Amino acid sequence: MAKDTDQDRFVYRYLASLLSLASNHVSADFHDEVRKAGLTVTEWRVLSSLMEGGAEPVGKLARLAITKQPTLSKVLPRLACQGLITLGTPRTDRRRTLVRITPKGSRLVGGLCDSAMVHQRRVLAKLGPDHADRLVSLLRVIIAG
Repeated sequence: MAKDTDQDRFVYRYLASLLSLASNHVSADFHDEVRKAGLTVTEWRVLSSLMEGGAEPVGKLARLAITKQPTLSKVLPRLACQGLITLGTPRTDRRRTLVRITPKGSRLVGGLCDSAMVHQRRVLAKLGPDHADRLVSLLRVIIAG
């Protein structure tokens, strides 16, 4: 966190900055684990976004994975070739592409999801259980708009 003398600086008062700084701080160590598993951070975000869900349209998946759609359009064929996802088009709208994680993709990412939750518990332990639960709830409210 910032030094006491830095608390009045804009970046430590501005919510978007604080969220980005916190995200980078929380993610850095875990992203090393993702890379050791042979995935890029973008591939991890895509696959983890598909876990425990059904088929997702590309646009929604881009939002969930915090990835621009052109970037996603390059990553998806690579993941499909590796057998980690399937790409399909619904009969009702051939313009849409639906993305679904495969059992192989779930096996690869499932362990990382477990590790991510262990990492999250370590990070949030500094706050205590009441504050940690409240922080997660508040972030969900912000995301929901």
